[in-house]
Amino acid sequence: MTLNSLPVFLLLISGIFCQYYEGLVDDYGYDPFGPSSAVCAPECNCPLSYPTAMYCDNLKLKTIPIVPSGIKYLYLRNNMIEGIEENTFDNVTDLQWLILDHNHLENSKIKGRVFSKLKNLKKLHINYNNLTEAVGPLPKTLDDLQLSHNKITKVNPGALEGLVNLTVIHLQNNQLKADSISGAFKGLNSLLYLDLSFNRLTKLPTGLPHSLLMLYFDNNQISNVPDEYFQGFKTLQYLRLSHNKLTDSGIPGNVFNITSLVELDLSFNQLKSIPTVSENLENFYLQVNKISKFPLSSFCKVVGPMTYSKITHLRLDGNNLTRADLPQEMYNCLRVAAEISLE
Repeated sequence: MTLNSLPVFLLLISGIFCQYYEGLVDDYGYDPFGPSSAVCAPECNCPLSYPTAMYCDNLKLKTIPIVPSGIKYLYLRNNMIEGIEENTFDNVTDLQWLILDHNHLENSKIKGRVFSKLKNLKKLHINYNNLTEAVGPLPKTLDDLQLSHNKITKVNPGALEGLVNLTVIHLQNNQLKADSISGAFKGLNSLLYLDLSFNRLTKLPTGLPHSLLMLYFDNNQISNVPDEYFQGFKTLQYLRLSHNKLTDSGIPGNVFNITSLVELDLSFNQLKSIPTVSENLENFYLQVNKISKFPLSSFCKVVGPMTYSKITHLRLDGNNLTRADLPQEMYNCLRVAAEISLE
């Protein structure tokens, strides 16, 4: 993937994240609270302009209503649903999106193979519930799995096995430790986005797929990065490790010198020096560390007409640096920088 293709690709990724909130409204221009089609659960709404979507949001439901055949997009947000019976979706095996955010779902009350029977399911969102482990088994068609803001402490080996189409996983704001997820993502060769922020990681998990484009570890308790940890990540472009416990001794010399990387966030750590990065890096966030020196070698191995850092935004505020600490040669090395923040 080239940098030139990135904006188009990110637009696609962003569509994955926000499509179910905005995409249908934008694409089909309907009012979810307008007239409902005849083939719909009586307490829900199936817009006439898009009758394969059924909205059952904000109804204080404790159970999932009967879903008529033909429904492909099912929204059950902001209810009080605690469980799912194994036969709940027997009538709608062509369901593609199942959105269950903001309920009271517990693993013990999700019966049998209720999800794996949905052979066309692409998006499963169970954010803001009471899960203690990742749900499964899941169908191989799934491309977007969101389980953030739960109480998940483990992802069982095999829970994600065979999900060759999975591109997005949200697991932020849970209670995960590295040992409880190491190896859990093995074989997910289409995975592009993995968010493990706001968990209880004290070290980085092993066995992550090298296909990743975006990888987020911010707001954990990670103190070091193993040497060559990112070796093999040929397409990684966005990496966040802010709000951790990283120190100079925990960062091997070239561990962040990743050629494909476009954005690196190491802010709010305990670094005293600037790690060496690739000259391809564009956005580098180092604010609120303990940095007191600015070595050009962290950014440029050699400075010449065609060799310089591509950094456009560099955050160094909240450190022990002033403008006087910056070498004059910096402006040649960082010649395309639009912003260098020191205070």
